[in-house]
Parts: sequence; C-alpha cells; structure tokens
Amino acid sequence: MRKQQILDLPSMPAAGPSYPAGPYRFVNREYMIITYETDPEVIREQLPEPLEPVAQPLVHYEWIKMPDSSGFGSYTESGIVIPCKFGDDEVNFVSQMYLDDDPPIAAGREIWGFPKKYAHPKLEIVKDTLTGTLAYSNQLVAMGTMGYKHEKMAGNGERTTATLSKTAVNLKIVPGVDGEPQICQLVAYNLTDITVKGSWLGPGRLHLIPHVNAPVADLPVRKVVGAHHFVADLTLPYGRVLHDYLKDA
Repeated sequence: MRKQQILDLPSMPAAGPSYPAGPYRFVNREYMIITYETDPEVIREQLPEPLEPVAQPLVHYEWIKMPDSSGFGSYTESGIVIPCKFGDDEVNFVSQMYLDDDPPIAAGREIWGFPKKYAHPKLEIVKDTLTGTLAYSNQLVAMGTMGYKHEKMAGNGERTTATLSKTAVNLKIVPGVDGEPQICQLVAYNLTDITVKGSWLGPGRLHLIPHVNAPVADLPVRKVVGAHHFVADLTLPYGRVLHDYLKDA
C-alpha cells in the first residue's frame, strides 16, 4: 500500500475498514427519553471540568432505536446524558452509552469520543407500554417504561428539533503507544438536517440496578420529571474540539 492509499482509509483495519467515512445519516431514529432528578453531588462528580452543573440536577436516560443508519446498519443504544454548562452555553454531556453493534462503537469512540461499550439494549412496544431495557453480560441494569402515545406534542416539531439540535459534548481520551494520553479533549457536535416525524409525551418510570461495568445506577433516580417519545431523521456530522486538556490551561 502506498502512503496516499493509507491516508485515504476511513478506519482500521486496512483489509476491511470498520466503518466508512461520514457524515452519517439516520432514518426513523426512535427515542425514549426519561428525565429525572438525581443527587447534585453526583452530578458534580460525573462532570469533567470545565463543565459545570445547571441549577436543577437533571439526568436524561435514553433509549434510541436506529433501524437505518448509513455505514452502521441497524442497532439500539441506551445511556445517560447530563445537562450542564460550558461557560455561558447550555450543553449536554454524554456520560455513558451502551449498544449492540461494533461499527458505531468503533466510530463513536475513535471520531467523537462517545463513551460506548458493548451491551444489549432494547426498545419495544409491549401491549400499551413503550418499554426499554438494558442488559450487560446477561444481567438487567436498566428498565424504563412509558405510556404509549398518551399525549401528542403540540406544534410542528420545533421543540423536539431544538432538543436534538442542542450541543452535545463527549470526553475523548486516546492513549499513545507509551500508555500516556495522546488525545484528551472535550469534543462538541450538533446534529443536523433534522426532520421530526412524531413526538409524544406521557407518564414514565425508570429502574436502575447497580453493576460495576455498567454503572448507570450511580446516578440514582430521586424523582421522574417526564418522558418523551419521538421519531426523527437526522445527520451526525463530524465534531469539533471544545477543550484540549493537554494544551489548554
């Protein structure tokens, strides 16, 4: 292989790259997000500086079913997002993510620094209940339920589009060959080309079970604030460096 051929590869291994070049388009991406209050001191512990907590100690617990994802195929994801601030800007810090497909795990970690681990999330309709589960090594660690399409959100999807458009932030850490951090950054990104196809509110409940390798229960549920179910098409573009721990003072 010549140098330019190597530089043109989208990912490893060279013999069969794990994922193609982006950006990445998602069609009929289905979300269930249960928002709850937790302990303020836990929020502070989970947020990497210079991110700062907002006044209300909220957590978004998400299930996302992605049946049509360019380059990644069909998979489901589950995890924790923490609303916070970077300076004067309100952002979402992606704290934990669990999914069942190798290409988006590799791409997510290598490009944007998504905190992805392999597990078995599921989002499905069980009779009258939208139900999300997360199993890690065959052990249940999370279960969320929501009344199915109880209340359609008013308007033309602007509120849901604003939710999806909000800046999200990941902590990206990549060691060098000497074991020391070679990349240590906060990476920001914004979803684009968003088309909301349906959006509903309803009652929700969330149960989290302690597990050492999937510690979602480290952010305990004190009070469920609401549940949101929606379907959208969107594009995940490349991100940008928000803060570089190896360069920024």
